[in-house]
Amino acid sequence: MTSSATSSSAVQHPQITGPSKGVVGMVCLIIAESAIFTIFVVAYLFYLGKSVNGPQPKDVLDLPILNSVCLLGSSATITFALWALLRGARALFSVWWAVTIALGGYFLYGTGLEWKNLIQLHGLTIQTNLFGTTFYSLVGLHAFHVIVGLLMLMIVFLLSLGGGIRQEHHWRLEILAIYWHFVDVIWIIVFTVVYLIGR
Repeated sequence: MTSSATSSSAVQHPQITGPSKGVVGMVCLIIAESAIFTIFVVAYLFYLGKSVNGPQPKDVLDLPILNSVCLLGSSATITFALWALLRGARALFSVWWAVTIALGGYFLYGTGLEWKNLIQLHGLTIQTNLFGTTFYSLVGLHAFHVIVGLLMLMIVFLLSLGGGIRQEHHWRLEILAIYWHFVDVIWIIVFTVVYLIGR
């Protein structure tokens, strides 16, 4: 064997790795969920203004500014939490993670309060008219995804309190963070369609 052949065989070629199975799975889930949300958004826009009886969106909907700021802000806090975990600051991770849960929880509280006012003060239910049907379906679908995300976030938080979350778990939590960012992006679309275009 020649020296050139020996040296070429000794060269280590870098191993090409693709995205993790968890990331691929989450991306596939997001694509499927995006298709579902698209159907609900199109339905809302299609039936917009076609209710023969009131109330209409402009009569009862207020802009949920604080709710939106809280939910969108939680994308920043979950990012801060992951940065802290990557640096090995587990206590700081738990703090930022708890803030993320609190912001998401407040968003749900605000959504529930809005629904209570719509039902009690304005008589708007899912059966009142086409607006009520499409509104509660679209906003409720998003709220359901927030609930699912919060449950997963709380499980992680409880594990972190028991010392079960360590630096090497960072990449797994990034997958959960992708889902949470997706929920926030969907809210931007829902907010635009329901509270801006729809009014």
